[in-house]
Formats: sequence, structure tokens, C-alpha cells
Amino acid sequence: MKSAYWGYWLILLGLIVIIAMMLINSVTTTTTKDYYQVKEVTQAALVDAVDYGYYREYKELRINKEKFIENFLRRFSETVNTNRTYKISFYDIYEAPPKVSVRVSSNTDSFSVNANAQDYQYEIVNRLDAVLEMNEKEENS
Repeated sequence: MKSAYWGYWLILLGLIVIIAMMLINSVTTTTTKDYYQVKEVTQAALVDAVDYGYYREYKELRINKEKFIENFLRRFSETVNTNRTYKISFYDIYEAPPKVSVRVSSNTDSFSVNANAQDYQYEIVNRLDAVLEMNEKEENS
């Protein structure tokens, strides 16, 4: 009878380890994918939002805040997973010098161990601070 209990405990331990591995895999995959997605979209939206007329006149780099938010939301919505909900917050958007802070939160994929158990799902938060720098080409006179 003792060996039967050991068998039950080993099976239970195996199930717990499998559940933990599935949860950790879901969290790390979602975090990595969302981070690189936010990073690429932020960089592209910053470049799209540069005010070149202001740059030509004053030789100072500046972005348009509304244009950045519009481009960010458009690009982000084109590349996201459609069956996941995202919450996007913008902090500290400075036009000159160009600096933005973006916070994107989403949830991991939900999965359940059996039909009667509750779903396992965690919130993933990615914060990104970005500064735009452009090199000025030197002109020889």
C-alpha cells in the first residue's frame, strides 16, 4: 500500500510541474512578443511623427504629439493578436526633444487544467521609454 501512495504522489507532482511549465511558457512568450512589438511600433511611429518643416527652419528635432499617438495606434492595431485585449497608456510625450513613454498591458493566454477548474491567466505589463535621435549630415561648403 505504501508504494501505491508513492505512485499517486509522483503523478500529482508531475501534473503540478506540467501546469507550472505551461504557465511560465505562456508568460515569457507573451512578454517577449509584446515587448518587441511595442518597441518596433514606437520607433516607427516616432520617425513618422517628425516635424520636418520645423526641423528645416530651426535645425531642431521635434515630433507632433497627435501624429505620434495616431501612428502608434494604427501600427499597433495592424500587428496585434485579435483575440487578446490590450490597454495602451501614453506618459510623458515631449515634442522637443522627442521622448515618449508607453505602457501596454495584456493578459496571457488562458488555459484550464480540467473542465471544472478555473482558468489560469496573468496580466503582462510592458513599459517602454524611447528617445529619438537623428544624426545631422555635415555639409562641406
